[in-house]
Amino acid sequence: MALMTGKTLDGWRRDIRQNSEAVFTLLQTHIQALATDDNAWLAIANDEQLWAQLDALLPLYREDPDALPLFGVPFAVKDNVDVAGWTTTAACPAFAYVAGEDATAVARLKAAGAIVIGKTNLDQFATGLVGTRSPFGAVVNSFNPDYVSGGSSSGSASVVARGLVPFALGTDTAGSGRVPAGFNNIVGLKPTKGWLSAKGVVPACRLNDTLSVFALTVDDAFTVATLAGGYDAEDAYSRVHPATAPAALPAQPVFAVPDVLNFFGDTQAQAAWERALDVLRESGVALKPIDFSAFSQLAEQLYQGPWVAERTAAVGEMLQHPEQMDPTVHRIISAGLNYSAVEAFKAEYLRAELTQKIQRALAEVDALVVPTSPTIHTLAEMQQEPIRFNSQFGTYTNFTNLADLSALALPAPMRADGLPAGITLIAPAWHDRALAAFGLRWQQQLALPLGATGQPLSQNAGTLPLSAQHVRVAVVGAHLRGMPLNFQLTTRCAAFVEATQTAPHYRLFALANTQQQKPGIARDAAGAAIEVELWDIPLARFGEFVAEIPAPLGMGSLELSDGRWVKGFICEPAALHDAVDITEFKGWRHWIARKENDHV
Repeated sequence: MALMTGKTLDGWRRDIRQNSEAVFTLLQTHIQALATDDNAWLAIANDEQLWAQLDALLPLYREDPDALPLFGVPFAVKDNVDVAGWTTTAACPAFAYVAGEDATAVARLKAAGAIVIGKTNLDQFATGLVGTRSPFGAVVNSFNPDYVSGGSSSGSASVVARGLVPFALGTDTAGSGRVPAGFNNIVGLKPTKGWLSAKGVVPACRLNDTLSVFALTVDDAFTVATLAGGYDAEDAYSRVHPATAPAALPAQPVFAVPDVLNFFGDTQAQAAWERALDVLRESGVALKPIDFSAFSQLAEQLYQGPWVAERTAAVGEMLQHPEQMDPTVHRIISAGLNYSAVEAFKAEYLRAELTQKIQRALAEVDALVVPTSPTIHTLAEMQQEPIRFNSQFGTYTNFTNLADLSALALPAPMRADGLPAGITLIAPAWHDRALAAFGLRWQQQLALPLGATGQPLSQNAGTLPLSAQHVRVAVVGAHLRGMPLNFQLTTRCAAFVEATQTAPHYRLFALANTQQQKPGIARDAAGAAIEVELWDIPLARFGEFVAEIPAPLGMGSLELSDGRWVKGFICEPAALHDAVDITEFKGWRHWIARKENDHV
């Protein structure tokens, strides 16, 4: 039996396209080769469950393959997330129930063609960052079985790191979608709260829970999140994307770093972090130390105050049966009974005050970068100090959801002992795409092997899917980089995409009688390919940008050399009568350079 490991989305899609009619056999063979004693899996699809998913998809795929971008691609789901007809345990057998319907995110991924092949192990009730608090056993680190895998999404991270699936769903309240990514050399996308619906997810802390995505590459993680995300009227905490955030970070961004970091005596983790900072500097990132006290104080609130009571509310009457719960989990969650409503309100007031300080600090930079975890521990060490060491793992994760931030955990230079040591980028809500765009660059720069598979990262840089929250605009003149009006894009968080050309049937003109020298472009079969720049501008800021365009210019659509159509500047025909035809220069920069040379 053939176990297909280390394949990204593209790898799976390539294999499936070669013989889509045999996809059942392909997946069946892969599933049958999975180790039956691998406790990262709590359930694996049988033939009936596999065929039930494929049967409805095959006719749709035959009719329109593009309508199912994930057709046949296998994925795993953390076992606190519902899959119709499967048992949801939250790693507590006494709590288990058979789900009547898919969680919204699972349903959306299935609708895109993806196939659930298993449910994965976790710290019970998603309470922990360790991967050891499960009656089904500890999930071990994919690089060294003596060490923890990280949690609570331990199984999901493990099966992705070993290449058994190209992506998996986890959850993240305090770092559960990031710490396991850091400990296993994979990508962990912690979305903005409310982007991915929490309907069908066993809550840990409803105000701070979010589904998360594990993948081998940044582009795979963001593609999955895009397909799974979106507003859900059946989730009380779902949110509509405001379409105001940037599509990418600047080419040379400024990252905040904590002014004081604590690695709890782990010199190898500290050395790996310092190497990561060196690589960031080499890539053009400017690092700015900031006062980290508000972040640290907020992080401490999650398990040392009334916020624990949210977990108590979620677990409910199971607390009355301590013998059926993990002892450490029961000890943590039952502590929520010790707090009053008055204390809960005071905790919320403090959260709001600290969040405001955090938001002000982040407004001065493009993102915050932190170690995903400041240290790692062995399974034996965790048995000695299960709560203290767990708390160490959350030092740079616990505050993120409380402060309503987006985050992306990334592979980083390895420790000297061969264990992974990731970094995490953190930014305001809805900056998910901007972080992912940088993450693509970072992963290509490091070129680390994928997870624990040993497979190399593809030399072809991945791409992010087109954004529904941004408008791609072609600029040809004064809005180009370095030109006088470029600020009208950058001050609206527009992101440069690429320099390219129009299709070879446009004419370029230098307009007369304008206050500031501007070009005009017009479609003409006898024209040429004109140089343009593409920028992604937030959808909610596009109207402001267009409102500033003076006559005789306007906004229309331009055809690019590769056949794409994008929004772009057009010109009223009447203004071209006394304009200078500069098509031969094939770009505004060349015309400006020629004029300047003429004056020398």
